[in-house]
Amino acid sequence: MTYVVTDACIRCKYMDCVEVCPVDCFYEGENMLVINPSECIDCGVCEPECPAEAILPDTESGLEKWLELNNTFSAQWPNVTRNAGQTPADADAFKGEEGKFDKYFSPEPGAGD
Repeated sequence: MTYVVTDACIRCKYMDCVEVCPVDCFYEGENMLVINPSECIDCGVCEPECPAEAILPDTESGLEKWLELNNTFSAQWPNVTRNAGQTPADADAFKGEEGKFDKYFSPEPGAGD
């Protein structure tokens, strides 16, 4: 089992999860984070820290797309290990919005640290 980040993170990117991850398995895109599934130790401390409820265990049904996306982009985006003020100022405006992947997803990398 591993945890994955879903589209609920897009345009929110709160980064509370990054601060608690003991193995630094988060990677930063322009407008969302992903988890490297092979680095995740399945501890689950990140899941309750996410205000957008974007982090889920891959054992939940229907998350195959997100597991693949997390795997693909964690290999392309820079590692992020701390929240250095990268949370967008308008994050709360996008929290809970449906269909964010089709509307806003960007494959561009974030800044990392």
